[in-house]
Amino acid sequence: MHSSGAGVDGARGVLAVDSTAPGAAPRGLDAFRRGWETQIGDDVFQLPVFSPDTIGDFRVKGNVAKVHGAAIADLHAVSATRTADVPGGDQDLVAMYVVQRGAWTLGGPPGCGEQTVPAGQFLVRHVGRLTAFETSAHLTAKFLVLPPGELKPLLGNRVITGPVDSAEIRLLTALTDMIHTTVADLGPAGVEATHGALIELAKAVAKGRFDDVEPRLAPALTQAAKDLADRRLADPELSPALLARELNVSVRTLHRAFAAVGEQVATYIRNRRLQEARLALTAPSGRLSISELAAHWQFADSSHFTRTFKKHYGQTPTEYARSAGAASPSPNRHLPGHGPAESV
Repeated sequence: MHSSGAGVDGARGVLAVDSTAPGAAPRGLDAFRRGWETQIGDDVFQLPVFSPDTIGDFRVKGNVAKVHGAAIADLHAVSATRTADVPGGDQDLVAMYVVQRGAWTLGGPPGCGEQTVPAGQFLVRHVGRLTAFETSAHLTAKFLVLPPGELKPLLGNRVITGPVDSAEIRLLTALTDMIHTTVADLGPAGVEATHGALIELAKAVAKGRFDDVEPRLAPALTQAAKDLADRRLADPELSPALLARELNVSVRTLHRAFAAVGEQVATYIRNRRLQEARLALTAPSGRLSISELAAHWQFADSSHFTRTFKKHYGQTPTEYARSAGAASPSPNRHLPGHGPAESV
């Protein structure tokens, strides 16, 4: 179990806590609270009092980044957590819950019932006071605390929910992942720009659409497209048009976002497919033939694949496999629907 902070200057902070290691759970909540208070600060979000059973078994792994008045927590909880029945305390913030696994149940304002955010869903609302909540065991979720200034007027008393694979949440997720990676190294101007992009995307979630000409959002849009492409590299339908459709932007907007970071959509897809094919050539067992690789990674044929591979890596696939000492595949191995496998 450890708690660590870096790059803390009042406008930013980084916190990492892991109480999932054997024997760490009894001290896990103390470490999390101490790290939050020193690295993130109660000015962003006041941690509630947790129930005794949570205190005794707090097995949570988390990474938290602070950017001005916002905090982004990536949480992986092995144990269930639960707050005390009457949390108390005033707050004025916007909270967003993005649940990938498990469930997060939130207490409502007086007179309102509980709300559960199940796996695959998000919820965003304005919070005027601390309310009780509980999380299931084996939870994986993002928890965002955002300043109310520009968001509270958009939300009012509404609670907005939806699927985590919506275009706006995909973009927000891509941005928060980049923030975790870079926030400790950002200068003041970078922190300011990052905070602005985060608020813009949170507004997009509240409105169900985002400003696709906002230049600050180009890196997040590019990263979201890359994440989606990486998951569908073997899909024959993968194209700039498909990515644009899934992210609810025009193809022109997508190309413009990639151009802003010095890349091209089609080039990224081709290079990632080549990378995966190169890794497959050096697989210790079950290696595919050249024709199988070409078909799997959506090249027109083995000749096209070989030419493209050589242009990118300076060797043909056969030369690369031999130089890497890869084992030869079985001469009779072939995928269903294909002819005999070619020897590498």
